[in-house]
Amino acid sequence: MDFNMKKLASDAGIFFTRAVQFTEEKFGQAEKTELDAHFENLLARADSTKNWTEKILRQTEVLLQPNPSARVEEFLYEKLDRKVPSRVTNGELLAQYMAEAASELGPTTPYGKTLIKVAEAEKRLGAAERDFIHTASINFLTPLRNFLEGDWKTISKERRLLQNRRLDLDACKARLKKAKAAEAKATLWNDEVDKSEQELRVAQTEFDRQAEVTRLLLEGISSTHVNHLRCLHEFVESQTTYYAQCYRHMLDLQKQLGSSQGTLFPGTFVGTTEPASPPLSSTSPTTTAATMPVEPSVAGLAPPGEAALCLEEVAPPASGTRKARVLYDYEAADSSELALLADELITVYSLPGMDPDWLIGERGNKKGKVPVTYLELLS
Repeated sequence: MDFNMKKLASDAGIFFTRAVQFTEEKFGQAEKTELDAHFENLLARADSTKNWTEKILRQTEVLLQPNPSARVEEFLYEKLDRKVPSRVTNGELLAQYMAEAASELGPTTPYGKTLIKVAEAEKRLGAAERDFIHTASINFLTPLRNFLEGDWKTISKERRLLQNRRLDLDACKARLKKAKAAEAKATLWNDEVDKSEQELRVAQTEFDRQAEVTRLLLEGISSTHVNHLRCLHEFVESQTTYYAQCYRHMLDLQKQLGSSQGTLFPGTFVGTTEPASPPLSSTSPTTTAATMPVEPSVAGLAPPGEAALCLEEVAPPASGTRKARVLYDYEAADSSELALLADELITVYSLPGMDPDWLIGERGNKKGKVPVTYLELLS
């Protein structure tokens, strides 16, 4: 009991001494041991790494899960060390509503058939989003959290110890200075000077040892940057794969809807007036499929069973023509098609009964079929 009381009293005395030293430093009434410039740079880089890691982590969480309530729920599950329940993505929920609407409004009607097609595409988009969120969470978010909850806590603990050792060291320096000042006035303070010098040597040794431990941890931030760089590459790769899948699914849906539109409204222009998404530049097998627009699977001017129109006899319709900008190079498959060069302008028009995936293109005195997915129709 006496030992514990003495230890508590000793700890309280040390805490009081540190508090006095810290307060006097703030008011400029005590000297402070300064760390070298390299050490200060290490501290600044560590603080910057921690701050930016927190910001990147939080914003990535918002990107992957925009719903704040869902983020709080996932955080609680993680803290309780329980598996986060599977959650339906917004795309999958939209697909479910569209499928139910088609079932109730009539799955055989044009509107119902289109709802079903869009629902299937939204379901595939939702599944792709789910895979992206899962991959990004494991390969990117988890390493960032591990740094903040592991390495950074260790660094912070050692920095606090270093701060305490520095306060102890400076307090010893102050006591020794006072003892020497008193010694100059009376010879009775010799013992006090010796004691202060011994305490200073001990405090200096402990400070140097703690400074070295803290320095090694701070220099380890370089390894943290290397690890985060690798994780960042994996995050970009997973995001590229996700957007490539979305691009491919939407091209398939556009093709299906274009065919349906041509059946319902023959003779109208098919496709969007906005430029198609640019090809993705990834060398991975997943993204290669989406790097070029999908060529129409059916090439021809007339539906099956009908005679093909003769290009020499084709004339622009009374409804007029439109200009189109070519998005990608296209090599004609036969004499009925018109070869295209990226960025050139051509005149296009559609004819009744024509495959909705194709238009008639004219450039000078040349004429031929051109695929809609290679064009940006201009107003």
